Amino acid sequence: MLDLVRKTRLPAQSSFISTGSTAGISLGDLKGFKDEWLTSFDWKTEEKSLNKFHHYTAHIEGLDVHFIHEKSSAEDAIPLLLLHGWPGSFLEFAPIINDLTKAAKTVSGKQVSFNVIVPSLPGFAFSSAPPTDWTIQDTARIFNTLLTDVLGYETYAAFGTDWGGGVAYTLYDQFNTTVRAAHLAFLPFYPPTREQLAAENITLSPLEEFEEANTIEWNNSGLGYFVEQNTKPNTVGLALYDSPVGQLAWIGEKFLNWSDPNAGHAPSVLTHNEILRSISLYYLTESFASSVAIYAQNPQGFNTVYTKANNDAPLLFSAFKYNVGFWPPALVAKVGNLVYYKNHDFGGHFPGVDNPPALLADLREIGHFW
Repeated sequence: MLDLVRKTRLPAQSSFISTGSTAGISLGDLKGFKDEWLTSFDWKTEEKSLNKFHHYTAHIEGLDVHFIHEKSSAEDAIPLLLLHGWPGSFLEFAPIINDLTKAAKTVSGKQVSFNVIVPSLPGFAFSSAPPTDWTIQDTARIFNTLLTDVLGYETYAAFGTDWGGGVAYTLYDQFNTTVRAAHLAFLPFYPPTREQLAAENITLSPLEEFEEANTIEWNNSGLGYFVEQNTKPNTVGLALYDSPVGQLAWIGEKFLNWSDPNAGHAPSVLTHNEILRSISLYYLTESFASSVAIYAQNPQGFNTVYTKANNDAPLLFSAFKYNVGFWPPALVAKVGNLVYYKNHDFGGHFPGVDNPPALLADLREIGHFW
């Protein structure tokens, strides 16, 4: 991998390249990341960090499903399934896994700890690539099998963001006897337009106004990758399959532009090294091409009509200022039994690394409603 990084040629100057925040990753950022990859990044160090967790695989419906399983010492620990999206991975939750297994208190003073299960979505990292007609409903089904039949949990809670939010919501909707709480940071429904908000008679706070404007800007200028992966996944998947710097340009831009501008400064742990180890994981597991296929496999993965889940279990929601999607409480309440909503003025699309203390505190509130 590093030999390919070293041999990758980049233009000397960017006078012929579009500039501006909506044009994609800058040449300067890409050169800077490339230099760090070759000088300060060490995969062996990352291996040691990742191997502190207990990794397993289970063979379900013909697929090898990779997952981390960290258990609390408490007998009443709540099984908690954490689900990433694209271009994320199980790495998103590494900063909070161990803390979730430790005893803590909710805001109301109730004691809570978790048995934490973090799988890799099919086609991501160490999970095998699924068939071409595989949907997030299929992923929800095999993850429910993982929790109930493989690990033996009768009930559990599920958290998800990005595509993981769609999987978690499907579990909440379709497996309502086993999923007894759901927590989301992203909905599988398109964020509302200003016209929709007006029609719903929803007024916004200053923070919410910022988030709505940010979402509109993303819809207007940030969806190029979405269209490409939704319609031509093979093109981008094969073009960048054996190019770590190409994957860095494609994925790294998302980490840079979907996160808080102060990423890398406390409480964020989304440093350049964190981004590089994420790209390295994609490249070394040869999963970039299979990961982008999730878009084409789920062309209706985000719905325009808000529908209520077939579940009366508690639904919790965490909003983050710089996320690329914003949903006010009134709309989240349309899709489930909303009991908790927290809006954070720090963090973005990858809260597990962008604002881990906030996500950790919000997840613990599952214990209050369990």
